[in-house]
Amino acid sequence: MDIVVAPDPHTAAEAAADWITRQLRLAASRRGEASVAFSGGSTPGLMLAALANLPVPWDATRIYQVDERVAPEGDPDRNSLLLDVVRARRPTIRLMPVGATDLAEAADRYAAELPDRLDVVHLGIGSDGHTASWPPGDPVIDAPGHVAMSGEYRGRVRMTLTVSAVNAARHRLVLATGADKADVVERWLLHDHRLPIDRVHRANTVVVLDAAAAARLPVAPPHTATSRRRQPR
Repeated sequence: MDIVVAPDPHTAAEAAADWITRQLRLAASRRGEASVAFSGGSTPGLMLAALANLPVPWDATRIYQVDERVAPEGDPDRNSLLLDVVRARRPTIRLMPVGATDLAEAADRYAAELPDRLDVVHLGIGSDGHTASWPPGDPVIDAPGHVAMSGEYRGRVRMTLTVSAVNAARHRLVLATGADKADVVERWLLHDHRLPIDRVHRANTVVVLDAAAAARLPVAPPHTATSRRRQPR
């Protein structure tokens, strides 16, 4: 596991976007295509906005969702709205079919669309230790296959990649910002097995934090990030 600490959320978002761009460019050069799955939540917006302005091999990139709330199309609860910022770059975007009548069948259908191994899976972390849509105590954490349905969490049932799908990816990036994440980041890095995020493999995982989220790191981080906006020309 590599840990990168940035001074603020914008710089953390830029560092995450830069890292994802490098991985997708490498994947496209090696295999002719690249794949990435993005999580929802409140943190990814800045990262996706930064990514839209970077030299991603967009025509060779397939974008998937890590998780999605079961809500009508266009509902502000939908994670898919976060991807609007990259649509103009014309990647291939595969949205989770949460409008289907048979959600279990729809989850199986989405799983069949996934590559054998995603190149990059982006994850967040909630203050309760959840990641993807694996709420604490929900049996989805042990679901077989690569896509499953969680129970209701904060008012919505969700479709999510499973632990096996996330851990099968070639690389994972966890982006967390804000002082409210400092405690749970510390607990995770100290191997608190009660946290759903502790099920994420640490090998080939990069963690990008801002200074507030990193305030209680149990060890000094090996890397720091600086903003592109602040670098001398």
